[in-house]
Amino acid sequence: MKKGLTFIAVLLFLISCKDAKETFVLSTSVGQSNQLLVVTEASDWKGEIGDNLRKFLGKLVVGLPQPETTFSVTQIAPKGFGSMMNKFRNILFVQIGEKEAFFTKNDFYAKPQTLVYVTAKDKESLNAALEKHKKEIVKIFRDSEIKVLQSRFENIKLDDSQYKTFKKLGISLTIPKTFRTVYDTGDFVWLRQHLMSGIAQGDGTNNILVYSFPLNDEFELDPSNSIINNRNTIGEKYVRGADTEKMYMITEAAFTPQTLNAKVASKKAYETRGKWEVKNDFMAGPFLNYTIVDKKNNRLLVVEGFTYAPSVDKRDFVFELEAIAKSIQIK
Repeated sequence: MKKGLTFIAVLLFLISCKDAKETFVLSTSVGQSNQLLVVTEASDWKGEIGDNLRKFLGKLVVGLPQPETTFSVTQIAPKGFGSMMNKFRNILFVQIGEKEAFFTKNDFYAKPQTLVYVTAKDKESLNAALEKHKKEIVKIFRDSEIKVLQSRFENIKLDDSQYKTFKKLGISLTIPKTFRTVYDTGDFVWLRQHLMSGIAQGDGTNNILVYSFPLNDEFELDPSNSIINNRNTIGEKYVRGADTEKMYMITEAAFTPQTLNAKVASKKAYETRGKWEVKNDFMAGPFLNYTIVDKKNNRLLVVEGFTYAPSVDKRDFVFELEAIAKSIQIK
């Protein structure tokens, strides 16, 4: 009888714990965009393991005028990881353990939150595990940050059904209400957001361009060159400076853009990062171009973002444009 009562008591306790966990409200995570906390021993951080981490987490972002790393990284030892630190949105644990392991957890200490764990039996194996999983680690955190931004933008989304170009192209995008219309011709749309904080306030802008080109054999033979030619054509036609006859946006000739394979809206695409400038003027900055191969409609669908923010870091501005571009839905 006692054993039966004990079993029932334990069962009720487990059920109550489960219910408590389900009803427990996690606190809101903290951290700026692309900020990452690395939990590892100080001796490892100062040695080969730390060098490896800094190499791939601190890789420079392509296309920015000033050197800026993929992540802003802070390190803390495991013994210092407590309630003050476990609310970070992105945390990477790199530690010696009983066996090699690589796994992730979401929304464990706070929400939204992404935790990545890398463990191995010794330092040599730990470094090898980091080398093995480095691309995946970067992708996990970047994808997570994209989703966080898209979720924020969804709450302040403008009504994109008002745009003739979006209707004609049959697309929708999650764009914050802070963007204003510059042009909407039915074939081309330019939306601009004035930056509201920091040294760039007032002068700085984030910009979204959307347009399309016919899909042809020339593009298939040389996508990189075609993408640049297409954006230069659009720049000369629509994105003009104070002197509309002589000033217009072009791809900066002194910097070769980087084009990589991508997938956007479940379609084959190309991601191009580089620098833009205004011909016969001194304005310049980074751009991010996604050219989507829409074979169903025999077209190249282009979503491009470019930033003008003199004298300030631009990584996070471009990252916001990336989140907007990747939110595209093709109807």
